[in-house]
Formats: sequence, structure tokens, C-alpha cells
Amino acid sequence: MDSLIHVLVFIVGLVIVLATISSAISTFVLPRSARSQLNRLVFGLLRRFIEFIFRFVKSYERRDAIMAYYAPVALISLVPTWYVLISLGYSFMYWSLRAGDYFFDFRLSGSSLLTLGYTAPEGYAITALSFSEAMLGLIMVGLLIAYLPTMYSAFARREQAVNMLEVRAGNPPNPYDMLSRFNRIHGLDKLGDYWKTWEIWFADVEESHTTLPALVFFRSPRSENSWITSAGAILDTASLTLSSIDIPYEPSAALCIRAGFLALRKLADYFDISYPVNPTYPTTPITVTRAEYDEVIRKLEEAGIPIVADREKAWTDFAGWRVNYDRVLLVLCTLVMAPQTPWSSDRASKFKNPPLFFKKKRKHLH
Repeated sequence: MDSLIHVLVFIVGLVIVLATISSAISTFVLPRSARSQLNRLVFGLLRRFIEFIFRFVKSYERRDAIMAYYAPVALISLVPTWYVLISLGYSFMYWSLRAGDYFFDFRLSGSSLLTLGYTAPEGYAITALSFSEAMLGLIMVGLLIAYLPTMYSAFARREQAVNMLEVRAGNPPNPYDMLSRFNRIHGLDKLGDYWKTWEIWFADVEESHTTLPALVFFRSPRSENSWITSAGAILDTASLTLSSIDIPYEPSAALCIRAGFLALRKLADYFDISYPVNPTYPTTPITVTRAEYDEVIRKLEEAGIPIVADREKAWTDFAGWRVNYDRVLLVLCTLVMAPQTPWSSDRASKFKNPPLFFKKKRKHLH
């Protein structure tokens, strides 16, 4: 019976170590989107703590300053969390091999993992375990050092486009400023090249933010900017261009919208956010009202931009494009606590944050 208990304890320790290694691999090494329940737990617990602090903080500026620390702190917290779990798992295995009492086993585990060397193992099996634990400790540190430059490189690419958007789309970014300024400076016929740039940006965000999901929560250097509200402004501007502006049809705008809503949906899938699978308007409503649409169209017309004659069809076409990304855009704005921006975060408060703890079965809306 005593031998059986030791075998079970060894298996439990081994499972803890393997699960922790799996979490580290999915975070640092695996070049594709992969969920780690341990990572979700760490990020989720810290987010709940921050939301508790927000009860005492009213201004957006102070909340933004607090949220700026959320992703970096959660990311750095993963390493000590992994170290504690690996140390715990190995101490179970040392105990099962009768290295000593549990306090000695814990000291041996910590000494090996942190390569301190103040506790020496005895026996071939225990020595081999000790060496493997020391190797894992060094690997964890090496992976983190290699991981951070990759992540910040993706962050820099994302933010360069976000900062440049202010030049054309104002602050906060909005379709009216972008279209009217483009019309004055470049001419609307030059929009095609711009849609291609943002199509590439959406593809890059989809790949980097699902592979390195902590990037979703990394905030822009300036509190009034956000990658998700910039995405919304581009998508709305492209939707207005295709539906309501009386210029030749631009396929690159349609491709930009498709790249955009596919990227946002992939992020929604990662965070278990529900959204309509094949939405159509008016079966699936949108959060932009007809009055808001008409107001923007009126301002564009006053700015000298040609508007299509059939306004009813233009509204229906705009809603038909917007419905593809309406819900995922707003929920992601809530998730990252985006700054107030027209047609996106300004109406996202009715959505609750998706769960950041253990995965729940996601139900797509119809």
C-alpha cells in the first residue's frame, strides 16, 4: 500500500510538471494559437483584481494607467507561477523516491530549479531528476528572454499603423475625418492603396495576437489611441466607401473588410466570444442607427464628397457590411477597455467581459 501511494504521488508530480511545461510551450514556442488554462487563470485572476480596484477609480485616464500594467504584470507573473508548479511537482517526485522528508524534498527541488546548489541529491534516479529540473529552470528563463523581443516587435508594427492613422482619420479616428481629409489631400481614387495597407495590418494582427494573445491587452503609448478602435474606424470607413460614396467600386476595400472581420473573429474565438456565424441585415441588427448614418452622410456631402443617389440602398449596403464585424468589434472594445470612439467603444458598455478563466463552451449566435 505504501509503495502504491508513492507511485501515485510520483504520477501526480509528473503530471503537474508536464502540464506546466505544456503551458510554457504554448506561450513561448508553439507558432500557432493554443489555449493554456493556466495562462487564462493567471490573466483572469489579475483582471478580477484590477476590476475590483476600478470600483474606487472613476476617471478614464487613471483606469488606463492601471490597465497599462495589466498585460506586462500578468505576463511576468507566468514565470514565477511556472516555477512554483515545477518545484511542487518535482518535490512530489523526490518524496516518492524517498529522497528525504517533504521539507528536504522541497529544498532539493528549489535548489535544483534555481541552480542554487545548496542541497545535494543522492542516488542515480534522484540526481537525474535534479539535473532535469535545473535544465527546465534555465530553459524557462531563456524562453522568456527570447519571447519578449518577438512580442514587442509585433507590438511596434501594430502601433506604427495606429499612430499614422491619426494623420488621416483624426483623434479619435472616425470615417468623416478620414474620407474628407483624403478627398482634400489625395483624392478618393487613392484610397485603394490604403485599403491594401490595412488588409496586411489585419492579417498581421490576426497572426500575432492569436499566437501571442497577451498583445491584445498591451495598450497604446497614448491613452486616447487603441488598436481595436483604429480597426473599427478603418472597417467603418471602408464600409461607407463601398456603400455610400459615388466612386468606382474598389475591390481592395471589400478585401480589407473581409480581412478585418476575419481577424476579429479569430480573436473572438480565442476568448470564447459569441458572434453571429453568417449574419445578414436586417435579420441581425447593428448598433449604428440610421440617424447616426444619415448625420455622417450629411457631413460628407457638405464636405464635397459625392454620395450615391439611392440613400435607402446605401444604408442597407452599409449595414450589410457592418453586420459582419459589429458584435466582435464591440465586445473586443469592452475586453481591452478601449477609449471612447464613435461607432465602437462608445456603445460597447452593454457587453460584459468574456470569461478569462476556464474555457466555456461557446455558442454562436444566429
